[in-house]
Amino acid sequence: MSKQIWVSPRSKGWAVKSAGKSRASKIYQTKAEAIKAGRNQAINSKAELVSQKRNGQINLKNSYGNDPMPPRDKD
Repeated sequence: MSKQIWVSPRSKGWAVKSAGKSRASKIYQTKAEAIKAGRNQAINSKAELVSQKRNGQINLKNSYGNDPMPPRDKD
């Protein structure tokens, strides 16, 4: 999937950012708020939502686009 929406930690909260963009669309106080906004953005743009922990590790990936059926790794 080419489009991604990232939820990443910042010093003053959590950022929601589209992959390839230089700036976050918005900074939220809590991770829950950021994930909710990121999920809505991913659904609207048929993209993948990727969320990170405070240490930078990816802890969530959800796809809201055109997924192959069945998934390629589940032949």
